[in-house]
Amino acid sequence: MSDIGTWFRNLPVITRWWFGLSVALPVLSRFGLIPAYYLFLINERLFYGFQIWRPFTCVFFYPITPQSGFKYLMNLYFLYNYSLRLETGLFAGNTADYLFMLLFNWICCFIVAVLAPMYLLMDPLILTVVYLWCQINKDVIVTFWFGTQFKAMYLPWVLLIFRFVIEGSFLNDLVGILVGHLYYFLKYKYPSDFGGSSLINTPSILYSYFPVRQGASGFGQAPFRPQAGAAQQQGRHNWGRGFSLGGN
Repeated sequence: MSDIGTWFRNLPVITRWWFGLSVALPVLSRFGLIPAYYLFLINERLFYGFQIWRPFTCVFFYPITPQSGFKYLMNLYFLYNYSLRLETGLFAGNTADYLFMLLFNWICCFIVAVLAPMYLLMDPLILTVVYLWCQINKDVIVTFWFGTQFKAMYLPWVLLIFRFVIEGSFLNDLVGILVGHLYYFLKYKYPSDFGGSSLINTPSILYSYFPVRQGASGFGQAPFRPQAGAAQQQGRHNWGRGFSLGGN
């Protein structure tokens, strides 16, 4: 247990809280300590019952049942792996920028969820992170089930098709991809293609809580493209054939 505690405390702060809450709420609900009904995003309860916690709990909660357990574990895998890569890679030393990215994506997902409606936001928010990493590392070769290999830019769409095959629904994944692309376009694609400044910027108040660490790379510039050889070594992971958490 001490090794697990040490590993957990050594995670970067945003990934640590996100991963920890995504484990705690479903487990507590599974054992009946928190009623699952109070954790879903239900419009009537939110707007007419003033249960203002629901937009937050629906991000971290996922019902653990024999039917949904596999997908929940998939979510934890992608949350841990790609949140960690972004927070220690592109956003290294810029916790405020990473938090703002998640807040922006969460607000967009929430707006869609109110209109759709959608009851849980764990799936789409995680996929926004996967999508952003894949856009920054488009040419990285990733390995999916049965040894299939393809460029990272296709991974979000492969996940959408995979989940559609096993669940018959792709709305959550499509929302995640679209919201992730919206952030990527406003923050990176527009400045890169049109030469202007990014259309969204981190509020200064977040920097007062999470100051930029000295030596952090300049955030907000057009994303770099890693060299093919190094990228393939960094980005490849063996999904379905055994993967050591935190390994590349």
